Amino acid sequence: MLKLKYLFDNVNLAEMLLNNWEYDEKSIDLFKYYRISSNAIYPFQNQGRTQMLRFSPMSEKLKNNILAELEFISYLSSKQYGVLETVASKNGEELVEAQTPWGDYFASVFKRVAGIQLDRTELNDRIIFNYGKALGKLHQLSSKYKPIKNKRWSYSDVLNWIQTILIDFPNETSALMETKLLQVYFDSIPITKSNFGLIHYDFEYDNVFYDEKSQSCNIIDFDDAMYHWYVMDIVQALDSLQDCIPADIFQQKQQCFMDGYRTEYELSDDMLSLLPACRRFANLYGYIRVLRSVEEKWENEPEWLVSLREDLKQGMKNESSYFGMDI
Repeated sequence: MLKLKYLFDNVNLAEMLLNNWEYDEKSIDLFKYYRISSNAIYPFQNQGRTQMLRFSPMSEKLKNNILAELEFISYLSSKQYGVLETVASKNGEELVEAQTPWGDYFASVFKRVAGIQLDRTELNDRIIFNYGKALGKLHQLSSKYKPIKNKRWSYSDVLNWIQTILIDFPNETSALMETKLLQVYFDSIPITKSNFGLIHYDFEYDNVFYDEKSQSCNIIDFDDAMYHWYVMDIVQALDSLQDCIPADIFQQKQQCFMDGYRTEYELSDDMLSLLPACRRFANLYGYIRVLRSVEEKWENEPEWLVSLREDLKQGMKNESSYFGMDI
């Protein structure tokens, strides 16, 4: 998540960055459908086709991680996997580095994928099966992937980054303890080509689009991709499903998801023992990102910002409930 000061709509910045690409001038009206979280996303059109401008301050991202993300997306696309596609700028660049009056920014453009977001579907067994199948296929392709130029960071890099953030928060002793516990725990798990690789990390329903015509899924937003155990993606996917499936049928839907997954990739049952630790990793990582985001406060903040900060802090309490407990 970006720092709160970057969550404000900035049409002038978006238009300045978009000028690096071809676009239909009238489609700037679509900017009103922007969203900002870990990146700013502004929709527009080029020759009548919807595309997405994505940008973030350079201070918030690692260039190598973005380049590695784009390289992985290109690999997946070359294997006919349903994934968003990048659009080169006027200068032929997938990643634009721009100096602006609001600071230095990274920017990229992606084509809109086919289909509708998973949570807007019926979430019937066929769709859930294909959801699991898409994740299994992703892991199958990842298990054979070798980056050419750039490599994403790993779970260990993330935990090291968390420790550097916590230096500025000396009172967060339980979060630091949780970080060290997870580092020791994960370092004890054997890494093999079949259980560990580059994962999506955010394989949740809002990043998965179901295309009824092809009866398959198209995946967006690889911004959080990292090297981790494949079961981490399963945790995130199943946890997100719980938000939109009644509790009394969730177990059946979970089995349907795993059945789809195993048509593409086989994950040993002993790997599922990592589920609790992976969930704690996600909670810790989310906690630290929010902690960093809400740190700054300003006079005369708009009501929506005050409310957002309080909601985020409440979420932090839930995420930190297990910090420091034995794994």
